[in-house]
Amino acid sequence: MIERTIEISGKQVPFRSSATVPRLYRAKFKRDIFKDLTKLEKSYSKRTEEGDELQIEDLEIFENVAYIMAYHADPSIPKTIDEWLDQFDMFSIYQVLPQILELWGDNLMTDVQAKKGLAEVSGK
Repeated sequence: MIERTIEISGKQVPFRSSATVPRLYRAKFKRDIFKDLTKLEKSYSKRTEEGDELQIEDLEIFENVAYIMAYHADPSIPKTIDEWLDQFDMFSIYQVLPQILELWGDNLMTDVQAKKGLAEVSGK
């Protein structure tokens, strides 16, 4: 489990990434977070390399992932994404998205390293 605090509209917002996130995401949105984040990362890379803007669907994925990670860190946040987003002024997705993607990537790396260590200990 990895936690990080990200500033959004002058507020310090805690986020958490762990093996629970895909389950929470699937339960809330009936979607696969791995597929959604792969699409979002590709769109973000295209934007940074070619200057393309993110599509509405990409923005929705970002909002969903950010909400789930924030909820995972603090279950007392509002129960809907709309209510949660309402607490922020307008902010640049391009300042927050890289940090969310990095948090997710760091968690995946931690999971891979833990599995490697477990395999080495068990002799597999």
